[in-house]
Amino acid sequence: MPMELDDRGRALENEYFHRKEQELIEKMKAKLASDETTNLELSCPKCDGTLHETAYENIKIDVCDKCSGVWFDAGELAQVVEKEKEGGWFGGLFK
Repeated sequence: MPMELDDRGRALENEYFHRKEQELIEKMKAKLASDETTNLELSCPKCDGTLHETAYENIKIDVCDKCSGVWFDAGELAQVVEKEKEGGWFGGLFK
């Protein structure tokens, strides 16, 4: 008899936490769907301007609208250097 009560208690506990997790998931989905979280603009680390993605030789790089600084994401500089090995000025900087 005590084993049945323990099993019932665990089942109720699991059901309770499952319901709470579903509520939290719904809240998170609602927050992501709101307008407040859709602003994904990056700010420039140098001057706090706004970074805009620009295509350079089919590689997306970030350029600041205030200081014209160029910022690379992981692997982008290596892609630019690889494309410029044939003789571009940018690739010559790293030889």
